[in-house]
This record gives sequence, structure tokens and C-alpha cells, in this order.
Amino acid sequence: MIYAGIDIGSITAKAALIKNNQVLGTHVILTGYNPLKAGINVFETLLTKVKISKADISGIISTGYGRASIDFADKSLTEIICHGTGAHFMNPKIRGIIDVGGQDSKAIALDRNGQVENFAMNDKCAAGTGRFLEVMANALEIDLDQLGDFSLKADSPSKISSICTVFAESEVISMIAGQEKRENIIAGIHDSAAARVAILAFKISIQKPVMMTGGVAKNNGMVMALGKRLGLNLIVGNLAQENGAIGAAVLASKL
Repeated sequence: MIYAGIDIGSITAKAALIKNNQVLGTHVILTGYNPLKAGINVFETLLTKVKISKADISGIISTGYGRASIDFADKSLTEIICHGTGAHFMNPKIRGIIDVGGQDSKAIALDRNGQVENFAMNDKCAAGTGRFLEVMANALEIDLDQLGDFSLKADSPSKISSICTVFAESEVISMIAGQEKRENIIAGIHDSAAARVAILAFKISIQKPVMMTGGVAKNNGMVMALGKRLGLNLIVGNLAQENGAIGAAVLASKL
């Protein structure tokens, strides 16, 4: 049987299919202004991609901030539970998860069975989220996907002292005016964001091995900065961004 998970995030919508305890396929699109429409589009596109019909799906679970809008799902669950399940499914050794999404960031502690033991979440401030990095990329006039590679070329990371995204952006603009190297500014941005996220991990005494999930896990500069702050090597899978949807699909198989 085939099961589906749909993760509606603030920036991207993800869908995943599970069959015989294996990932059958995944797909990611921008969420846009209509979460339900995004959920329908990402789900139907994935079905087309793997050449199956909706009638072949035995269960659907939705997750993410827009989970309640997916009215065709059998059930909705929090992203905390789904990310925990997804990480354990992909690697049963994982004991900690750092999930940095578009509008929030989370640290999750798992037991040996993949159950959530504890978590800490930042959903009140953009600092330490994908939105923070997006604002900074715009200020530096570079593509968001280029931040990671640029930061790895830094020779002396800049110091960003503001904890507020708005004030940090002003700092960055001043650095640009002062002709600081772009690479150093970006490395400083990553370190500033990593410091905010690391606080969450320390709050719950996260244990290794630790997996990083969410769209920001695709940013190698941010992964490195966060790993340095935590004093460990973060595990990043090929489907880090789709992890929540994968977890939702796995949980759908247990309905």
C-alpha cells in the first residue's frame, strides 16, 4: 500500500509517498498565498511524477503551519512529531534534530524509538530562520541559494551583534557601505543565525547524532556554522527539506 504525507510550510509545500517502508517519491513547490491550493498542487504533481492515481493512496496525513487547510487529509499532526518520525525513519540512530524552516526553528530530542522526548521552538522572531537569511540575501543582492558557497570563502567573518532581523539588516547595510567583503558578511550572518538556533538545542540538552532538516539544511554555510556552535557534525540527508512530509507519510501508514 502507498501512503502520503503533505507538509505545508510558510515558504514551501512538500509531499512524500511511502511504499513498502521505502520513499517512493517526493516533490517541493512554493506555498504561495493559498495553502490548500499548494497542498493540492504538490500532491497531484507528485502523483503524476510517480505515475499513480489518488485512488492508490491508502492514507494521507498533513503537517506544517498550513496543515489544517488540507481538507482531503485523513488527519493532521504537528511538524514536531512528523520531523521526529521522518528523521528516525531515514536514520534510526538519530537522537536530535535541528529543523530550520522559513518562519521558525526547532530543536527536537528523540528517544531510541524515534519518539519525541523534548523540544524547543522559536516561532516569535525571524532571527535564526530562513526568513532571516532571505532578508540578508536581498540586502546583499545575491540569490538565497548562493549564501552557503559564498560564506565558505570567508577569511574573517563579520560580527553581527543585533538579535533583531531589522536591526541586523541595518548592520549588514552599514558593512556593505564600509566595503567589507561580501563573503565575510555572509559568514557573519550564518554565525549570527546559528547562535540563535544553538540556544534551542542547548535548552533541551540535545544529544548526538543530530540531523538537520528543513530547507535551510541545503545551505552548507549555515550547516557548518551551526555545527561549529554545537561542537558536532550535523547529519544532512538528501531529503532534508522533505523530512516532515516523509514523517507524515510514515505516520499515515500507522493509521
